[in-house]
Order: sequence, then C-alpha cells, then structure tokens
Amino acid sequence: MKQLLALSRGIDFANEHIGRLVYWCVLIMVLVSAANATSRYALNLASNAWLELQWYLFAGVFLLCSGYTLLHNEHIRIDIIAARLSRRAQTWIDIFGTVFFLLPIAVYMMWSSWPVFMNAWTSGEVSGSAGGLIRWPVRLLVPAGFFLLTLQGVSELIKRIAYLRGLIPDPVEKHADPALEQLLIDEGPAK
Repeated sequence: MKQLLALSRGIDFANEHIGRLVYWCVLIMVLVSAANATSRYALNLASNAWLELQWYLFAGVFLLCSGYTLLHNEHIRIDIIAARLSRRAQTWIDIFGTVFFLLPIAVYMMWSSWPVFMNAWTSGEVSGSAGGLIRWPVRLLVPAGFFLLTLQGVSELIKRIAYLRGLIPDPVEKHADPALEQLLIDEGPAK
C-alpha cells in the first residue's frame, strides 16, 4: 500500500501543479477577451482568431483542471442522502462511484477522443471561420483533460481505500497542516 500511496502523492502533485499553472489561462483569457472587445468596439477591428483563442483557453481551463477539481473535492455532488450517512459509508459510495462511473467514463472519453485529435493533427484541420486557428491543440485538450481526471480518480480511489484501512486520515477532510497526512503515511498503520 505504501507504493500505491506514493503513486497517489505523485498524481496529486502533478494535478496540483497543472491546476495552478492553468490558473494563468484564466488571466490570459480575460486579457484576450478585453483586448478583443476593445478592438472590436473602439477600433472597429475584429478577429476570429482572438475569439477562438478565448474558446481554446476556456476549454483548457475546464478540461485541464478537472483532475485538480477532483483533488480538492470541489466537484459537484448530490449529497441529499449521502450527507446523512457515516463517513465510512460515504467513502464506500465514493469508491463505488469512482470504480463504476468516473473511471469507465473518463477512460472511454480519453480513448474515443484520441482519434479525433489524431485526425485533426494529420489533416491539419483549421477552423472554418475566416482567420481562424488550427484545431489540433484544442482537440488534444479533451484526451489530455480526461487523462488527468483518470489519474486523479485512481489517486482518490487509493486514498479512500487507505482511509478505510486506517492508514491515512480522511482524505476529504480539510487538514490545517498538510504535513500531518505525510507524517501519518510515513509512520504506517495506527497501533
């Protein structure tokens, strides 16, 4: 289990840093949007490329931060019934949902979107709009985003199982000191 927890920490580290890096896409997206609106209305200059760049950045933020969102337990949940259950029962629901819903759908989306990217790459697909951008970068975001989500799903599954076995504190609980979790992992099972 120690190797799996090490893998989980590696996945968490990657998604944390990718998520923080993608934060900058939000700023770039706002600046591009402001510049595009200013040039369109103040200077009467319009560009489809700038508009498409906004869409690409939005897609990048949404897709590349999906694993980051799952890591921070900020994804949408329907807790009407689960909120009334014990933490262990909620953890079992998370495990069931991850194994039977999240991972199969994420893997399928990654697998089925790869040929779309490859087709755009090999054909040199370009937007149909005048002055539009090439399409393969945005097409690559779909399998890349679902790959990161799949990895984070595996990490969350490992952490939930380790929690049920008493090896780590509740991974959903917000800890004031993140080093506490690492200390508990290094010490091994509770005595």
